[in-house]
Amino acid sequence: MTRTVYVNGEYLPEHEAKVSIFDRGFLMADGVYEVTSVLGGKLIDFEGHAKRLARSLSELDIRKPMEDAALLEIHRELVARNEIDEGMIYLQITRGAPGDRDFVFPPEETEPTVVLFTQSKPGLAESPAAKTGIKVISIPDIRWGRRDIKTVQLLYPSMGKMMAKAAGADDAWMVEQGAVTEGTSNNAYIVKGNTIITRQLSHEILHGITRAAVLRFAREAQMKVEERAFTIEEAQEADEAFITSASTFVMPVVEIDGAQVGQGRPGPVAHRLREIYIEESRKAAI
Repeated sequence: MTRTVYVNGEYLPEHEAKVSIFDRGFLMADGVYEVTSVLGGKLIDFEGHAKRLARSLSELDIRKPMEDAALLEIHRELVARNEIDEGMIYLQITRGAPGDRDFVFPPEETEPTVVLFTQSKPGLAESPAAKTGIKVISIPDIRWGRRDIKTVQLLYPSMGKMMAKAAGADDAWMVEQGAVTEGTSNNAYIVKGNTIITRQLSHEILHGITRAAVLRFAREAQMKVEERAFTIEEAQEADEAFITSASTFVMPVVEIDGAQVGQGRPGPVAHRLREIYIEESRKAAI
């Protein structure tokens, strides 16, 4: 089945979808994006993603092209048209296509470019990797300083995933000034004793929507949470490690830079948090 996508007010077959060669997203990576998961044909934490989208747009002075209700309707329409039961919806908004290339921002009346598309991922909630865990390597974090803005500047994270693949691993954790910032497309955690440890919110990391939900569920389950930086060495000596993201939910990490974490298999904290997150997310999905 040909996917139906959304481009600037139109629902189109994917092979008919086009954006201008002068679009600022293409020329300057001048845009932001969000990824919303779908379980049982319903959207997971749409409100959180919409709020972060509005913040990202505001931080870059990109005009918000429509209200949340309209965005929600587009999301739901794409789920229906593409018959998505489990998967993701990607939303990208750029500063638009002013008609020529220039470093200076285009006139304020330039319409932002709005693109949405789906990815069907059957079995998303029952990922085999969640039962075995993943392996990560560490790489230097050389990204720009505003990682809290969810921009489409994803070249280095993409390179990081390829570095991990070349090393026989699944992903990479980025390190700056001796401490882990985050994964290439996820937030990073370790568990020591009864404490979940993850880096505090700042400009250095993305303010993960899944992160916020998982930490809330952890606290509600009487788990201790400590928000601070940690090192690769501390992670290698932890009892457990895991990542969170909209596409992986809670995913155990069993090896870091070749060193086994804990027992070398998914631990009870990550396992329980994944259960809680999926269960509660299904209840709240819209």
